[in-house]
Amino acid sequence: MKFAKSIVKYRIPILIVALLLMIPAAIGYVNTRVNYDMLDYLPEDMDTVVGQNELLEDFGKGAFSLMIVENMAPKEVSALKDKIENVDHVDTVLWYDSLADINLPMELLPESVFNEFNTENSTMLAIFFDSSTSADTTMDAIREIRKIAGEKCFVSGMSALVTDLKDLCEEEEPIYVGLAVLAALIAMQILLDGFLIPFVFLLSIGIMVMINLGTNYFLGEISYITKALSAVLQLAVTMDYSIFLWHSYNEELTRTKDKKEAMALAIKHTFTSVAGSSVTTIAGFIALCFMTFTMGRDLGIVMAKGVLFGVIGSVTVLPALILILDKPLQKTRHKSIIPDTEKFAKGLVKIFPVFIILFIALVPPAYYGYSKTKDEVYYDMGSCLPQDIAYVKANEKLVNDYGIAATHMVLVDRDIAERDLRNMLKEMKNTDGVKYVLGLEEFLGPVVPEEVLPEEILNKVKSENRELILINSEYKVAGDEVNKQIDTLESILKKYDPTGMLIGEAPCMKDMIETTDTDFKVVNAVSIIAIFIIIAIVEKSVTLPIILISVIESAIFINLGLPHYMGTSLPFIAPICISTIQLGATVDYAILMTTRYKSERANGNSKKESVITALAASIPSIIVSGMGLFAATFGVAMYSNLDIIKSMCMLMARGAIISIVMVIFVLPALLLLFDGVIRKTTAGMKCKVNK
Repeated sequence: MKFAKSIVKYRIPILIVALLLMIPAAIGYVNTRVNYDMLDYLPEDMDTVVGQNELLEDFGKGAFSLMIVENMAPKEVSALKDKIENVDHVDTVLWYDSLADINLPMELLPESVFNEFNTENSTMLAIFFDSSTSADTTMDAIREIRKIAGEKCFVSGMSALVTDLKDLCEEEEPIYVGLAVLAALIAMQILLDGFLIPFVFLLSIGIMVMINLGTNYFLGEISYITKALSAVLQLAVTMDYSIFLWHSYNEELTRTKDKKEAMALAIKHTFTSVAGSSVTTIAGFIALCFMTFTMGRDLGIVMAKGVLFGVIGSVTVLPALILILDKPLQKTRHKSIIPDTEKFAKGLVKIFPVFIILFIALVPPAYYGYSKTKDEVYYDMGSCLPQDIAYVKANEKLVNDYGIAATHMVLVDRDIAERDLRNMLKEMKNTDGVKYVLGLEEFLGPVVPEEVLPEEILNKVKSENRELILINSEYKVAGDEVNKQIDTLESILKKYDPTGMLIGEAPCMKDMIETTDTDFKVVNAVSIIAIFIIIAIVEKSVTLPIILISVIESAIFINLGLPHYMGTSLPFIAPICISTIQLGATVDYAILMTTRYKSERANGNSKKESVITALAASIPSIIVSGMGLFAATFGVAMYSNLDIIKSMCMLMARGAIISIVMVIFVLPALLLLFDGVIRKTTAGMKCKVNK
């Protein structure tokens, strides 16, 4: 209570400090780097990651792109190549004139090589950069190359993907926040009991969102998914805390005319309640930190931090704002549109066996769909982008004109015996789906010694320790065909050179598939166990955590099962994140109702009376809370052109509605059904009560 009175007493200084903190927060936000490369989050000890680092260290080559140039004469292409080589951070551009004089006909190349790099009206160049795939310098270089070549140029590769991804995100992200705020404002205007209070909530939450985003600076960088979703999610999941304080304050005002005393009591009650309920939400986000694919840790830390700031804001900044604006807030109050729910609660309890039957009937198909959805996710981040974006067009042209869907790179020991190298390349060429294997040997042939090449050219494909070989594949990244191809190529490589490494987008994607499959199981288990323990402690029960988690997990099964039945595929990260976010954010609805049921039951009321009272009292809070989460995410889902953001927001919006329905209709039925077991396994409920 002493803390609460201090907040009331120092409300003006608290607001001044909060507003002053916005300045360093804004600076931190602007200077926090955003990472747009999903492959950066793979574990550092994986061969593909080690190989990428070695490529950068040994060859000075990081990112790689294939560029198609249309309707240009050879001399024009050569001039363009020279311009591209002068772009900052372009290390090497490989084309015909890298190996022969431009005045010599390109037809002098081996026929197989000529055909692979040329069509009737286009030719292809390979570009290496001296910086990593998602480095800001690489993205700047991609933009400069496109500017130099104009409409005749089509640049593919991961760097082109992250460049377009970054540009699209930066264009859309402010709109995400605007839509979330607008939708939340509309929902609060409809569901709350005041016209002005929603604006106060948004101001208070907005300050804490900004502080959270500013403190991300200390993490070094955050992923683009975290940046796009964190503000929207923080608004959605912490709105409850503001609503609870407002209701508690107005309730206290009915008992005392002293608004300062009423606010001090409201802060005390809010902190006790919110601190407990926020723990489950934080636990859900912290569970993401157990992913070996570290993008989960990135999102988990930022959102756990955001919930914590939300709790702090609800008992410091918000009370200060409400006290300062108390007169206009009270004058603009109106009656809530949510009707009295006691009659509705009585009707549900009368037919509770119906909901038990529906629950039992619904779970098996929901779980089946859920298990199938996990297997039907996609990993190709290019699939997240709109079809008219530059990267997608370049990839389509690469597939349609050249039959290339993926490019692998092989790093082989420079001292490997020439015979072994030729045999290895021959076996790789004969692997299903390999379009061609491009090494020095392809250009020189078996009779021309590599010593005839200028040192400058030789150094582009050979380092002190390694030789670089390119393999172009007909198979699209992240598919079963290319993953099988990678296994075959790796076995061939290791047979001839145990230290050799196969790297590139497709091998990295294969590692990502294997990593995230394990992560899904780990994160689910960690979140369920953590939240089980929290509920067990809060409710002092063994059975209640099982019942509550079963209700929310069933809602998750329905939510994540629907994409299978609807024939839609989700980005791989969505099911992992949504399963924990929905559990952590919506299990509070079930805890709220169960806590009231326990209290009523312990006071000697019958099980039916207790459930009716708990249900009637909880429905308004559950609806307001769930609709807040729905409103903040649904608008973003409808607007976003980035499928990964669209999918995750749609899942959160739909998950909120499904959780509301499950808690209101199924949880009361389960409490009635297992009342006897609950009383025997819950502390404080073993005394004699009415049946």
